[in-house]
Amino acid sequence: MDAQQIKASTERWLKEVVIGYNLCPFAQRELQRQSIRFVVSNADSEIDLLQALEAELDVLLNDQNIETCLLIHPSVLGEFYQYNQFLDVVDALLDELGLVGEIQIASFHPDYQFANTLANDAENFTNRSPYPMLHLLRETSLERAIASHPDASAIPDQNIKRMNEIGSNNLERELRSLLGK
Repeated sequence: MDAQQIKASTERWLKEVVIGYNLCPFAQRELQRQSIRFVVSNADSEIDLLQALEAELDVLLNDQNIETCLLIHPSVLGEFYQYNQFLDVVDALLDELGLVGEIQIASFHPDYQFANTLANDAENFTNRSPYPMLHLLRETSLERAIASHPDASAIPDQNIKRMNEIGSNNLERELRSLLGK
């Protein structure tokens, strides 16, 4: 797949899964405002990905029209365990750059698995995406969105319930369809 196809699959996932199932009640507004930056990195090593991440952090910090960024990296960290370990490096980079408390990075991966779950548990699909990606968010924007939501603390439990109602087989089929499989 080329970068345009990867970006299109990711946008479709955002619309159909994240917004369609209301996993993030804040995403639709940003999509409508066109304030979500979709970047497909050609990084094929962790070092290349760190450099791409640092560049995207700079873009996000310097362009107030961008509210959030999805840094999609299909050629590196395809194995979830490695990806999950890399998140420690990401946290260290935020600390080194003095961005803790200013930028938050959420994680999405095709094989995402929460601790204390089985690989095929439906709740893992709240963080499963067509490709590995890092979601860069402005902390102040996130805090405002949470404060404006009537019950933000209930979102994770509602998402788990919704994913269990849909079922992991249906969710897996849907994720594969986004990749044309």
